[in-house]
Amino acid sequence: MRLAILTSRVRVEEKLLVEALRERAIDFDVIDDGELLFDLAQPQERWQAYDAVLCRSVSQSRGLAVLHVLEHWGIPVFNSAAVTALCNDKLLTSLALLRAGLPVPRTLLAFDADRALEGIESVGYPAVLKPISGSWGRLLARVNDRDAAEAVIEHQETLGSYQHHIHYIQQHVEKPNRDIRAFVVGGRTICAIYRSSAHWVTNTARGAITENCPVTPELDSLCVRAARAVGGGILAVDVFEDPEQGLLINEINATMEFRNSIAPTGVNIPREMIDYIFSQVREGVVL
Repeated sequence: MRLAILTSRVRVEEKLLVEALRERAIDFDVIDDGELLFDLAQPQERWQAYDAVLCRSVSQSRGLAVLHVLEHWGIPVFNSAAVTALCNDKLLTSLALLRAGLPVPRTLLAFDADRALEGIESVGYPAVLKPISGSWGRLLARVNDRDAAEAVIEHQETLGSYQHHIHYIQQHVEKPNRDIRAFVVGGRTICAIYRSSAHWVTNTARGAITENCPVTPELDSLCVRAARAVGGGILAVDVFEDPEQGLLINEINATMEFRNSIAPTGVNIPREMIDYIFSQVREGVVL
């Protein structure tokens, strides 16, 4: 087997994946996505040498574009372009989860400033405004009253791209200063962490502290169903603990970071990822 890892830059995660590949004695190349040039009508022979390509691009748009091209040429990629595109878009993720009957925070969508304010007030304060794409907890806003809501919406309408003119409104979940990130590889939840922070945004990129979260049958079932709802693969499922509604699926990440999750869980996440890709290639499964 020969694997290509597509990167924007080599982070700790990519170094850990390289280590896992060397442990398995699997041939690999690390490819910088910034150096690529595709002639769409002429499949390049270099890609035919790979049994699979693992996308680890930091740029969502760049990584997704490469996945589409490689799939068009018949190259197995992880995760698939369809799964990645769905997870990159919070609206599409919400719709997929709702279609599967999974519990999610109450979510509204508006395109006009007045309708957005109406939606926020129907959800109640505090409410959360999110861009439909993005990661690392960036550009999230918790609005605690109408003045704050009007200010954030005005900024979105005036300064944002067309995507920021799509107002994605979500109820604020009174989580216990933490959320859960569960790692689903194939059809099982291999581990999970609590991400704890005094700040309402509990991303590790924003300084949250991680500790092991037991994978209960309830959590495993919920996360596996959520992963299946978006097409499956190698995914991180973010879960809120609502004091009244129980576990709620918040988001799903198709190109997750995992450096801070190995030590608290004791699970070698990169090895699990490589083993899964190897099993899929061996079985001739093209995602």
